Amino acid sequence: MSKALPIALALLLATPTLAEEWHYENASVPIAYFDTGAAQLQFACRGGDLALGFWVRKPNAAVAQAGSMSVAITPDAAADSPVSATSGTSFAQEIPLIHSDGSSVIVRGPVARQWARIAQQAGETIRVAYVRQKASGALEAFDVTVFGAKGSKSAIGKVLERCG
Repeated sequence: MSKALPIALALLLATPTLAEEWHYENASVPIAYFDTGAAQLQFACRGGDLALGFWVRKPNAAVAQAGSMSVAITPDAAADSPVSATSGTSFAQEIPLIHSDGSSVIVRGPVARQWARIAQQAGETIRVAYVRQKASGALEAFDVTVFGAKGSKSAIGKVLERCG
């Protein structure tokens, strides 16, 4: 027994860490998703239409109280760069928010297809955030989440094959 414990601990330490990457589920609703634990970004084929979902489990109070908000996606954003209209960011304007076990938005149609292509072409990261415009015209970003891009091309491609 005393020899088994050190061996078990050594095996646990030797187990490689799994790289975070996109997942694909080929169920009745095909879905490609990336989950950080705090937030999830997904592309799914719902009723024959492509839908994008962005879900934050514990949203900022401003998001939790809002009825709708814009959403921004930026591929390969610099780690310290702010969300802005001049940084290669694409926006979905004033999307209704769903408040159930967090806050989420669902985007369908041409914007979902455009964002799927953006996510597929990202090299390293995909940054998504809720945004609103201040009276001054500046953007205010909430729940900024960075998802890895590894595997996004293939996983999202499989969803697009079914309902692109």
